[in-house]
Amino acid sequence: REYLDNITAIGPRTVGSPENEVLAVNYLLEQIRGIARESTDAHKISIDIQRPTGSFSIDFLGGFTSYYANITNVIVKLEPRNGAEHAVLSNCHFDSVPNTPGASDDAVSCAVMLEILNTLSKSSESLQHAVIFLFNGAEENILQASHGFITQHEWAKSIRAFINLEAAGVGGKELVFQTGPENPWLVQAYAVAAKHPFASVVAQEVFQSGIIPADTDFRIYRDFGNVPGIDLAFIENGYIYHTKYDTSDRILTDSIQRAGDNILAVLKYLATSEKLAKSFEYQHGNVVFFDIFGLFVLAYPARIGTIMNYITAAIAFIYLSKKVLQSKTRAIHKVKKLFTAFGLTLTSWVCTLVSVLIVAVFVSLIGRALSWYTHFYVSVSLYGSAAAAKLILVHMLAKKFFYKNVNEQYLGDIFFDASLMIWSIALAVMTHMGLCSAFICTLWVAFPLLTKLMIYKEFSQKGATMKFIVMYMLGMFVPYLYMLYLSWTVFEMFTPVMGRSGSEIPPDMVLAGFIVIFTIILSSYFINFIYLVKSTKTTLVSLTTVFVVTLILVCSGIFFPYSSDAANPKPKRVFLQHTSRRFHDLDGNVVKSDSGIWINGFDYNGISHITPHVPEINDTIRTPCEEQAPFCGLPWILPVHFMFRLRMSRVAGLHRRKPAAMTISHTPRISCICVCAGPSHMSLYVRPHEGSALSSWSLGDGTPVASVGGDYFVFYSHGLQAAPWHFWVELTAPEKHSDGIVSLAIAAHYFFGEDQKSPPLYALLERFPNWTFSSGWSCTYDLFVF
Repeated sequence: REYLDNITAIGPRTVGSPENEVLAVNYLLEQIRGIARESTDAHKISIDIQRPTGSFSIDFLGGFTSYYANITNVIVKLEPRNGAEHAVLSNCHFDSVPNTPGASDDAVSCAVMLEILNTLSKSSESLQHAVIFLFNGAEENILQASHGFITQHEWAKSIRAFINLEAAGVGGKELVFQTGPENPWLVQAYAVAAKHPFASVVAQEVFQSGIIPADTDFRIYRDFGNVPGIDLAFIENGYIYHTKYDTSDRILTDSIQRAGDNILAVLKYLATSEKLAKSFEYQHGNVVFFDIFGLFVLAYPARIGTIMNYITAAIAFIYLSKKVLQSKTRAIHKVKKLFTAFGLTLTSWVCTLVSVLIVAVFVSLIGRALSWYTHFYVSVSLYGSAAAAKLILVHMLAKKFFYKNVNEQYLGDIFFDASLMIWSIALAVMTHMGLCSAFICTLWVAFPLLTKLMIYKEFSQKGATMKFIVMYMLGMFVPYLYMLYLSWTVFEMFTPVMGRSGSEIPPDMVLAGFIVIFTIILSSYFINFIYLVKSTKTTLVSLTTVFVVTLILVCSGIFFPYSSDAANPKPKRVFLQHTSRRFHDLDGNVVKSDSGIWINGFDYNGISHITPHVPEINDTIRTPCEEQAPFCGLPWILPVHFMFRLRMSRVAGLHRRKPAAMTISHTPRISCICVCAGPSHMSLYVRPHEGSALSSWSLGDGTPVASVGGDYFVFYSHGLQAAPWHFWVELTAPEKHSDGIVSLAIAAHYFFGEDQKSPPLYALLERFPNWTFSSGWSCTYDLFVF
């Protein structure tokens, strides 16, 4: 904890700032050198400072190119006294996003790594392989420092595996949410060594699907270093991730100890493993892995899982076929009944999903989105009760009008079989798609089928007796308990994400969809009880009452989305950029200039909750999109324009900050050679005019990567004392281009120092309510046409 407290005491550690490039680096070096002095003779410790320059393209956030200059890495190699040919890498980052102390993201991981280095160095037991500790200083600049290390540092060539320590929340348990790719032995290493396992291939497939707008250094080591690894992240309390509340006192000592125990054990295991030296020989397909309630990890190759899944599905289909065909004279009748129940079950699910999403749309349209953000139980009471009530209603109506006078036991049996059939089909389809998460379907086929076979006689008895219910519940215990455990993990991760996923994604529809899915899953083998019991009116009335009362309360506005509670804040995130813009024509003349404060609310509510506190910010004061300029003429720090509704309010004037300087020369091949100088963070936007095309440039691998919308985005950052940025772009153009062939714009962002906030920006920020986290800085935008 002392390491953590001291790192966060430095304050926000933005790339290029003295806090990040000097104070944090000096602190790390001081601690590392102290550890080296006290190490045993069994080890040799080498320390290096790397300040790489480079560029690369990445398909994250719609695709863009990144350029970095003179950023900082602190690297330590712990190896046997006689050296080692191979190494395992442990990675954290000590930089933070602007205006936040970054305790969980990622100072706590660096603190854990320092303690692990200290522990290993004092051990008299020699390691077989080297352990490289990378304290990287530019992860928040979209993975730049890890790219500089893995592509340029001489030690990178010896790395055979890595462990990346990250955060998507503040404290709690650290989740293994990515492994590999295709290295089952790494998962087995974690399964064997980790003392407090918490891992899920479901999390891996969800994260890699791109649903969560985030990425980690894992991508860089995988894509640019071809190195397999393990990605861990703290996931609890993501409400204060990347805010001023991410302080060291909010991370429990138990959480730090737990992470330290796990990572130390896994690193020691890998550093003494024979497989590390030949890691590429063990690359043979994906692996299914999941922890069993934190006790141990169950892991097996995906090919084994495929066989198990198909066998399970086949047994279920054989069982269903045998039931249908056992009476040849009534086989067709039974098939019709089974498929009717199958269709009714699917219909009830679709009706439930549509009905609940309609409620979510209504809540969003009346301005009550995120009412559950601080009070999660509201979402369960509203959407969960609506989902359960709708399911029951559909089957009540089917029982009353469609299955009138049909034997109850027969209906209960046929609807159980219908659910089993649906899960079997889902299992086969997901397995065919190659999804490792199909193991969940295996649970929902195997255990219910075993239960049915074990209590078949009770199924045939009249009514749902207590003995039948108890035996049925025991048979379903494993899949239900695991699904509840998994649902907790999903909601723990996704609920806070809805507060930072942009103003274009309706969070109520997303959360309502998740709740409906889990309600459908958990109720799938209880639909048959609707047909077994005499009446479900009381249950339906109770659920409907809960839904109606909750909906009325939500509509009344009693549940305010955000909280400034000191112990458990759930703030609204708002970014404010005091922007000065200049637009130049083909002759270099300034044809338009303006300034204003550009405001972005990071969730679906925009700034509707803030306008009562700051009346000047309203819909009547807005700058429209500059259609002729790249990215609407706005100084995006990252290409996330597709996630937000545009708003630039002329709230106050701006004493113009020094813009990024751009010098451009031309060559006969219709190319531009550009030299830029400015603050540590800049954004370059390129838009070829109609008929022109950007064919190549000196960035990344030389192939330009367009962002969503067709413009080209380059993110630039530098550490201390970086030389001016030189690059060139080459275009093809038509013979006649009277309006120019390309528009180039450069935005300069002042994230720290005396230029960060203008007096008007300071004054505005002070008026924001205490339940907001408002991050503000000054910036300039200059557009040139060539």
